Amino acid sequence: MDFLREMGRSLRLSAALWLLTAVIYPVILLLAGAALPFQANGSLITTDQGQVVGSALIGQPFTSDRYFWPRPSAIAYSTDPQVAKTGISGASNLAPTNPALAERIATEKQRLQQAGIEPTGDLLYSSGSGLDPHISPASAIAQLDRVARARQVPPDQLRSLIDQATDRPFLNLFGEPGVNVLKLNLALDRLNS
Repeated sequence: MDFLREMGRSLRLSAALWLLTAVIYPVILLLAGAALPFQANGSLITTDQGQVVGSALIGQPFTSDRYFWPRPSAIAYSTDPQVAKTGISGASNLAPTNPALAERIATEKQRLQQAGIEPTGDLLYSSGSGLDPHISPASAIAQLDRVARARQVPPDQLRSLIDQATDRPFLNLFGEPGVNVLKLNLALDRLNS
């Protein structure tokens, strides 16, 4: 009797899990993909010509004075072919007392100061994932004069681009505002074309 009861329970549990994983979950994914196609397809950003240039969720390296710089990345935003193959993300895992971390931060601070940028926290420190596409509005404004000089554009015009590229906190309650560097730099390119 116990065997039959346990067998029935196992079959009901298997049927419930099959229904959940083989029917309900795929239907939810299809509905979500139809309702939110931009997010479901990786939040890909395209140029005006339709060419995919990146994702709104993953940072990219910019080093030219003509562009706003992102925060540093422990993995160099997957520009290393070995890293790009494996899709590695993550922090450097250097402890705060590690001399290599202090040296990297000192080097970054010196580079920013030489470019006339007041170093901010997110321009000095990498994110935990190493892929963060955002900088704070203060970090974008700290770079404003450098980009304005390089592009020969009035700083006020760049301020409006920074405002347009700023993602607001969710429901104006959760998180901090962040400037998506890729979106901002694409807007810069459209401005000069």
